[in-house]
Amino acid sequence: MRNVTIDNVTDVVISSLGKSGPITPRQREIMEALLRHLHGFCKDVNLTHAEFLAACDYLGRAGAICSDKRQEFILLGDILGVEVLVDMLSNPITGGETISTVLGPFFRENAPVMPKGASTVQKAFDTQESVLVEGYIRDTEGNPIAGAIIDVWEDAPNGLYENHDPDQPDYNLRGRFESDADGHYAFRAIRPVPYPIPGDETAGELIRFMGHHCMRPGHIHVMVSHDGYRPLISQIYDSESAHLDNDSVFAVKADLIGEFKKTPAGADTDLTLRFDFALPRADAARMAAE
Repeated sequence: MRNVTIDNVTDVVISSLGKSGPITPRQREIMEALLRHLHGFCKDVNLTHAEFLAACDYLGRAGAICSDKRQEFILLGDILGVEVLVDMLSNPITGGETISTVLGPFFRENAPVMPKGASTVQKAFDTQESVLVEGYIRDTEGNPIAGAIIDVWEDAPNGLYENHDPDQPDYNLRGRFESDADGHYAFRAIRPVPYPIPGDETAGELIRFMGHHCMRPGHIHVMVSHDGYRPLISQIYDSESAHLDNDSVFAVKADLIGEFKKTPAGADTDLTLRFDFALPRADAARMAAE
């Protein structure tokens, strides 16, 4: 095509797909939709060349920030509500299973494996409230799932995850636990507090550009898995936390809100939290993909 115009440029680019090398039907589907939406966006806002260059600079700076401790593009996807949307598309509710929500940027592989009921707390804070978290992991028919792994992580009372706080021990407030023969799990932790997602660098620029705030409600992250079942990535939210109705990453779901209850005198934690999980069985193709 020797005469590219504003009217035909989108079709010209789309027509190039697969012309010089093989692409799969899924690649074609993704690229064609991306090109139509991206070109349409540029036309809708009448994007200037200066704004295009600013966007390129912005994405370059976002990439430069990425490390094993901070995945900036996940943060940007969270702020735009993209991760929560993709999660809902990837994990449709078919009936009976626990609803999922975003993984977020603070997960770490290989958290310590701990016995049932152990504490994830390696460093105490003056303001912390201790909590026993316990419940049952079952399938969608109510049958217990023995040997399910529940991976948990949360922020400290200062609002920081340990991999962003040099004063916390490695893997503080993180752990992996296994359900028993009845599907029961238990661990000790602390009550999570609301905290700001990183408001510096490119994530902060985007938040301010949107006129939104950085705060998330208090929550405990969970990842529940067992062979033959669809893995669950989710969060348990504190029913008394601020920002349940205006979460900066739009990830709160009503079914994921739990109640932190005061324990009676003499208990070894200040609070208890009961939360059960239900996992759907996974088909072979889905398991292979995961």
